[in-house]
Amino acid sequence: MSAAPTAPAKEPTTFAFSQDYLRRAEQIIAKYPPGRQASAVLPLLDLAQRQCGNWLPRAAMDYVAGILGMAPIRVYEVATFYSMFNLQPVGKWFLQICGTTPCWLRGSDDVIRTCESKLGIKMGETTADGKFTLKEVECLGACVNAPVVQVNDDFYEDLDAASMARLIDALAADQPPPKGSMTGRQNAAPVGGPQTLDGRAPGGDD
Repeated sequence: MSAAPTAPAKEPTTFAFSQDYLRRAEQIIAKYPPGRQASAVLPLLDLAQRQCGNWLPRAAMDYVAGILGMAPIRVYEVATFYSMFNLQPVGKWFLQICGTTPCWLRGSDDVIRTCESKLGIKMGETTADGKFTLKEVECLGACVNAPVVQVNDDFYEDLDAASMARLIDALAADQPPPKGSMTGRQNAAPVGGPQTLDGRAPGGDD
């Protein structure tokens, strides 16, 4: 695979929530007292991004500003501050690779090299077929299961070069494996398996 051209995205000129997303937006806004609707800006931007296919065009930000009675610049400030919002289109499979210290110590460099080599792109790029986007991110908050990669909304944990390659192959075939540990680890239990509260009586032989 090769990188997609870096031409700017074509921004839509209009945006409006679908009926389903509008209903969900109204439910979110209703959680806040009168005059505090601007507090709903983060979840409404998330809804808009999801409706747009995992990116946030300016028209969507302007629409959210209108619903919440905010100046558009205030919404832009939020959208550009939080890395969860994508201001350019991303691939069908958006791979966010944690490179913070715990993941780095556990081999995230190997995971990154595997992604770039196998997909033929660098961090911040999208494959020409629009299927994959790579991004290196700060801590994903799953350090005990490092290295960790977030694929769209799901975490894949305990990765190495080989398991990352298998994960990419599965995603390319549109057959994502079950989320979680790629080694079969139970949640965040020790690598060797649970060692406490395992059902055995203290001092027992069984």
